[in-house]
Amino acid sequence: MCSVGTIGTGEHGRWGRRAFLGASGLALGSLLTACGAVPEPARLAGVTPTRSSTPTPTPTPTPTPTPTATVRPAPVIARIPAPQEAFTGLPGDGNLLAWTVDDGTDSAVVRAYAEFAQETGTRLTLFATASYSSWAENVDVLAPLVASGQVQIGNHTWSHPDLTSLPDKGIIDELQRTHDRIGELFGVDARPFYRPPYGFHDRRVRAAASSIGYTAPTLWYGSLADSSLISADEILRLGHEWFLPQHVVIGHLNHAPVTTVFPQLAQIIAERGLTTVTLNDVFTSPQHP
Repeated sequence: MCSVGTIGTGEHGRWGRRAFLGASGLALGSLLTACGAVPEPARLAGVTPTRSSTPTPTPTPTPTPTPTATVRPAPVIARIPAPQEAFTGLPGDGNLLAWTVDDGTDSAVVRAYAEFAQETGTRLTLFATASYSSWAENVDVLAPLVASGQVQIGNHTWSHPDLTSLPDKGIIDELQRTHDRIGELFGVDARPFYRPPYGFHDRRVRAAASSIGYTAPTLWYGSLADSSLISADEILRLGHEWFLPQHVVIGHLNHAPVTTVFPQLAQIIAERGLTTVTLNDVFTSPQHP
């Protein structure tokens, strides 16, 4: 699982904590508006018996459409080229929050995150460890969100190794297998963003990854620390600590407690006037111009 530290390991360069986006972010608005309750089906009216031999037809209820989540367009941002080095925050001054979520050991948690995004309009970047079956098991709910751009899928390697411990070919194989799997499942190109497991990377890892188009190692500046099992109260405390303007915050798709505090985390975002963004919302790249 990924490190539970608050700051990603490695070289930050000019995209570190204090690099901020010049364009103003847009206010998020309330993220707490869930789908309306599904109306109870109309009850059939009672039928009064008659002496006629012709049966009285049963009235057909008028169908009532099931409410759906409000589709929120991507925020209007002056996008800039993706960094060619490790970064921990979003550039410029603004009110943007990149909520990124890793791994995927628990299929129910992956689904819960997808449904939360669907219901609230929250924009997320999910870094897939593609050997986990949860990604294929949740294509039905994730694929429409990915197609719309509300959820972005990033590369978190195939089996979550320390990339610095692998030869160059091993680094490339780990990223390439997940790249191919993301394409098969969702029909998108995950480049250029990848998250090195544990945040471990060096010049050799970056060079090997860049050789296949993964040029933007994505670290973080703030963590929900839930790669292992911790309490919902602790996750909420860390949300208060780290959901801040221009931060890249890391969470994990591994344990259920985070799913019990989605409304409270959304409330923090709303009260602070933050706008959630995917990395592709903020940055351009050859794959996502």
